[in-house]
Amino acid sequence: MIKDMNKKQWLIYILVPLLPLLIFWFLPMFISLFISFTNWDYISPTYDVVGLENYTDLITSEEFASSLWNTVVFSLGTVIPTLVIGFLLALLLIRQKFMHNFIQACLFAPWVTPMVAVSIVWSWMYQPEGLINNLLAHIGVSGPDWLSSSTFAMVAVIIVTVWKNAGWAMLFYSTAMSSISPAYDEVCDIAGASYWQRIRTIYFPMTLPTTLFLSVITLISSIQAYDQINVLTQGGPAGATRTLLYMFYQLAFEEFNMGKATALSVIMLVITGLLAFAIFSLQGHYRKEGMA
Repeated sequence: MIKDMNKKQWLIYILVPLLPLLIFWFLPMFISLFISFTNWDYISPTYDVVGLENYTDLITSEEFASSLWNTVVFSLGTVIPTLVIGFLLALLLIRQKFMHNFIQACLFAPWVTPMVAVSIVWSWMYQPEGLINNLLAHIGVSGPDWLSSSTFAMVAVIIVTVWKNAGWAMLFYSTAMSSISPAYDEVCDIAGASYWQRIRTIYFPMTLPTTLFLSVITLISSIQAYDQINVLTQGGPAGATRTLLYMFYQLAFEEFNMGKATALSVIMLVITGLLAFAIFSLQGHYRKEGMA
């Protein structure tokens, strides 16, 4: 049937599925790329083409360097704990038979809760006289002013993000672990392997593709994080939690410098693409090694 189709039919079958992608993805992307070379203020109907000025101003600015560093800290601080906690929770659940589905649903519940609602609740808990500091006081620890401290504000945002996403990672790990053949456990039983040896030789390598996939998704999500930062700290104090995406928001909708904001979005796209390419390349290398 495919061989009998003419060129017109081929074009229809190819262009129709691609049309939404061209209209809602590639076209806005090219328009944004063009805007990044202008000084458009988001309001005026006129603009001037300034070439690479927006890019050079951004890359050489202290605000960009600070926001880039905050993005790196936030990404590492959320991706690594999310994967580790998700993996450990899956290990606990894989042997838990009693109320397994109920416990799994409870751990997954934070992920389906809107980030804005989660952040509002945590902002109350982070108050100087809030729940967290009261709990710390019961064990003799004087809690900090979480959201007003340049030292602890980023930690506070990271805790909220990890708390929300760990159950989501756990669900992927649980699915991957449940697909591991019971024969491996039987071999470990015969060999007298410890639980740590089972994790190191079975569960960790068998779930490595899941880890690499979650690394990409969680990393992209961290780079695009906005809601929790806006609700909890508004990028403060003194820019301590201002990431690249929050800097984009400030440039575009507070300073109305849409040209520089879109230039920043292009830089973020390139950074995200390079990181995703590196992780997927690592995944491809792992598959080749596995096949060998």
